[in-house]
Amino acid sequence: MVESLWYSFSNTKQYSELQENLITDVTVIGGGMAGILTAFFLQNSGLKTVVLEANRIGSGQSGKSSAKITAQHGAIYNTIINDFGLETAHKYFQAQNQAISMFENIILQQKIQCNFKRAPAYIYSTTNSEKIADEYKAVEKLHIPCFCTDNIELPFQIKQALCFENQAQFNPLAFLHHLSDNLEIYENTNVINIENNKVYTENNSIETKYIVFACHYPFINFPGYYFMRMYQYRSYICAVKNTQTLNGMYIGIDTNGLSFRNAEDFTLIGGFGHRTGENECTNSYFNLQKAAKQFWKDSQPYCQWSAQDCMTIDSIPYIGQFSNSHPNVYVATGFGKWGMTSSMVSASIINDLILEKANDFKDIFSPQRSISVKTTKVFIKNSIHNVKNISIPNFSIDFNSIDDIPTEEGKIIEYNNKKAGIYKDKDGNIFIVSTKCPHMGCQLKWNHNDKSWDCPCHGSRFNYEGKLIDNPAQENLKNV
Repeated sequence: MVESLWYSFSNTKQYSELQENLITDVTVIGGGMAGILTAFFLQNSGLKTVVLEANRIGSGQSGKSSAKITAQHGAIYNTIINDFGLETAHKYFQAQNQAISMFENIILQQKIQCNFKRAPAYIYSTTNSEKIADEYKAVEKLHIPCFCTDNIELPFQIKQALCFENQAQFNPLAFLHHLSDNLEIYENTNVINIENNKVYTENNSIETKYIVFACHYPFINFPGYYFMRMYQYRSYICAVKNTQTLNGMYIGIDTNGLSFRNAEDFTLIGGFGHRTGENECTNSYFNLQKAAKQFWKDSQPYCQWSAQDCMTIDSIPYIGQFSNSHPNVYVATGFGKWGMTSSMVSASIINDLILEKANDFKDIFSPQRSISVKTTKVFIKNSIHNVKNISIPNFSIDFNSIDDIPTEEGKIIEYNNKKAGIYKDKDGNIFIVSTKCPHMGCQLKWNHNDKSWDCPCHGSRFNYEGKLIDNPAQENLKNV
């Protein structure tokens, strides 16, 4: 089953499609965790708020998260201190740590049944204790409660682990759907453009004072230039039965390090991720199931799924004003692999910005923040990667004939004097699509794990029939 475990434990409610023009105070584009929390805060502040979701609420990355609510975002604090200094690192921690308490308070006040649980969060290494030691020194400077250990409950040896105590985990969809009950939400309503104080869908328009992009990846290219400042990364998760009860949450910082947490009677094991568009052969789901068998010989896979994360060039999300020339437009994106706390941080900052209230954290997350020399080098490297992939369509061919393509595989061939992406299903049926991404023209690559055509430049994804799965693209692939 290629669907996240959260769908098995959550009662989902359907909302109607927008059928008329509207006038409102705030229009939130995107019905994931960041969008719903932002709408929840703004509506409670007295602003008429509308949420527009292109698919179903929670159907994007929020419903595919491992749903760890933690301020421990890998070995990030040493990086932030080196790049931005102690003050920025301390504020980053404060913002994320405050987000955990805000989740807990909402859950208690709203009496939400979402399996919220306080738990310790660990980063660990099986090969390198030095990186853990460096991170420990960094968090000590920030006076973050933590400790190091070489003895954890996972069924394999480690070199070293760093633990943040009193973090949390939950079922994100159960939380999201409860919080959505009293909001004005329109599903299957795709936004295609914004102009001044108007939001345009395929059939209607909304006149609005404020616009919030909370749709994972902002699809308006200019003037924000987010497509130049982010890339996307795919992660894979398998829920397995017959394992062990874990009291903590874990993520490995080594290459192909694995992530673990319990949910109900299952263990979620994640890993074998890659930059979007850069994995054509490796079977990540098989590797996760194989690892689970090695750790727990009686384990059985129940379901598996993948998620996609926007990665910024300096590892800090972009939260705040979309651009200097769009003072009424706000954005929340670039959460890395830590979308739960970052969604809460986003909702809090954007709420305060719109209401013109003070916020201690807005400057460090501002999309207009200055970038360091190191960040500039990452920016240049990412730009070269994108230029290379835009130029590929001129010459890259996988096979010469449809007959050469194995079943249940996708390949690029020349078809009717044009390049085409060909997928052949198990019955031999052929699906033919253009391999040119409609976002900015990059050549798509086949993802064996999810049977999708993925863009290596900006992360748009399409199923083998050419239907859009993930933005920033806004339209399906063309037929050839």
